[in-house]
Amino acid sequence: MKINIRRSRRAAVAVALGSVLALTATACGDDGSGTGGDKGDEGSGKGKIVFWDNNGGVRTDAWKAIIADFEKANPDIDVEYVGIPSADYQSKVETAIQGGGLPDVGGVGAAMIASFSAQKVLEPLDDRLAKSSLNGKLNEDMVTSLKAAGGVDDTLYSVPTSANNGVLYYRTDLFEKAGLEEPTTWDKFYAAADKLTNAKKNEFGYTIRGGAGSIAQALDAMYGQSGITSFWNGDKTTVNDPKNVEALKKYAALYKKDTPSADLNNDFTKMVAQWDSGTIGMLNHNLGSYQDHVKSLGVEKFRGIPQPIGASGKRVQVSNPVDGMGLFKSSKNKEAAWKFIEFATSRAENSKFNEAAGQVPSNNDAAKDAWISKAEPTKLAAAALTDGSTTIVQLPYYLPDWGTISKADNEPNFQKVLLGKMSAKDFLDTLADQLNDAQVEWNSQKG
Repeated sequence: MKINIRRSRRAAVAVALGSVLALTATACGDDGSGTGGDKGDEGSGKGKIVFWDNNGGVRTDAWKAIIADFEKANPDIDVEYVGIPSADYQSKVETAIQGGGLPDVGGVGAAMIASFSAQKVLEPLDDRLAKSSLNGKLNEDMVTSLKAAGGVDDTLYSVPTSANNGVLYYRTDLFEKAGLEEPTTWDKFYAAADKLTNAKKNEFGYTIRGGAGSIAQALDAMYGQSGITSFWNGDKTTVNDPKNVEALKKYAALYKKDTPSADLNNDFTKMVAQWDSGTIGMLNHNLGSYQDHVKSLGVEKFRGIPQPIGASGKRVQVSNPVDGMGLFKSSKNKEAAWKFIEFATSRAENSKFNEAAGQVPSNNDAAKDAWISKAEPTKLAAAALTDGSTTIVQLPYYLPDWGTISKADNEPNFQKVLLGKMSAKDFLDTLADQLNDAQVEWNSQKG
């Protein structure tokens, strides 16, 4: 039944596409010269384009600075910026696919590509990249990751802008005061979470993500403790392996014991703001929030280190999706839209964006810039990924249903686990059934 529901959902989208994609072209930015329908048009390379930022608010200032630089260098092109919160972005695009109004350019990270490319709304970018100034300048691992996320045809649908990595941020001042060691292992992490908690004084050892985006963070903590290094064992997922069940049970037990009760509804913005303004010892997030912590706490009160090491002596993390920029097929000014993508991922602009975001640049020359050695979490994360100390469990971004399974289908269930209304085993068994069904369906379509 589960798989039939997802099939009917995708079938409904496909039916809707046939009748509405023609409308999307008229809603996109254009200088009036485009003549394409649902396939869009190259346009004149001048006039207006619309850009949807997939992390609006958090990265708005950085993107507005890049757009100002672009419009100065290209005075005949006007970029309309639309910032959309990350939690709302995919549903916003899906709505536009069905009802019209897609932009010319949009943020398209690895976790979104399979869904969008399956609906055939993204422009293939291999030929454009090969003929551009970016050819040979982008990190090959990031390019490969985005191609793999698209499915079976090894086509590039998004130009990478940055890579992220999971980070454990901790308050050095609070740890020093409590006489605690750096939380480099999971045992030290749990010990610190307990010792730093004094609920009567509103002091907590940890803040957990219980709202939007909770599943990836829970998986990271789960695989990090269990030491399981592959998401699949044949065509069966390992998420409900007994070791993962025990790990999730221990992690979820932190809620309300060593965390604030408000964490139940935490998305990343609430979680980060709470950590920056309060007296909470530790936070799991990624490189993207580093600058927020610097602004609020200063570099002397916290550190951002790679995720804790498990009992095996190895660090295991789940993959963080590579972010990028995609060109929508319905654009009637693809030439101008591509110019913007090419400009935004040039050395200077890609460096500017990633310095603001605290992430790893996709442009190889930008990755050599001096600021990276000064941003300690970025430097440490990059080292952890290259020194052999870390094994990455690759999440199945290629599954068209991955976004739905890891968000709408299971975020409410994870909240039930935190509240004690659902067991860790039942939660992971449900998740596993959905993933196994989706993998079978994907394999049948691939074949």
